[in-house]
Amino acid sequence: MIIRKMFKFENAHVVRGCSTVKCRSSIHGHSYKVELLFESNFLDNGQMVYDFGLMKQNMKDLVESFDHAIALWNEDDKEYLSAMKQHSARWVELPVSPSAEQFSRVIFVMIDKLLALTSKVNGEREVKLHSVIVHETETGYAQCFAEDAYSKEMGDINLHKILFSKQIEDDFNDSKLFEKIKNEEEFVNPLNV
Repeated sequence: MIIRKMFKFENAHVVRGCSTVKCRSSIHGHSYKVELLFESNFLDNGQMVYDFGLMKQNMKDLVESFDHAIALWNEDDKEYLSAMKQHSARWVELPVSPSAEQFSRVIFVMIDKLLALTSKVNGEREVKLHSVIVHETETGYAQCFAEDAYSKEMGDINLHKILFSKQIEDDFNDSKLFEKIKNEEEFVNPLNV
């Protein structure tokens, strides 16, 4: 069975090297919708694959870290990166260009790692991240599967190369959330949410 949870965020970016002149040469924004799809052949004690309430914790924080922020590619012009960080309290620096395709890969890797590090306490079994869909516009989206997320040909998504501004980290329910994920610390789902 597959279940889906949708999140939303507003984000600005520049996608260098793309064909669309406006997109590659000007900062612009989108109203993103992100769908997390999970699968399992089992149901938990509540007869669910994975309680949607649990997704409103750390998973929501990770996806919404991009909200009202500017997404930066660490290989962009150094003066541009510096200026954006100086003039925006909310920024995310990525090891890949912030296209819808790469957003779907980055979010997949972050959520997949969090899920793997999380101990489930309500009978959840063999819950896997099936895919991540990032809607950049009403008519355009990218869908990422595990083979895409971990494809070296599409660029390495090294979690240690993802940087969040201090304000974003401070907005996490646990300000050390991303550090804990990078350090592969265990998370335990709460019994009640």
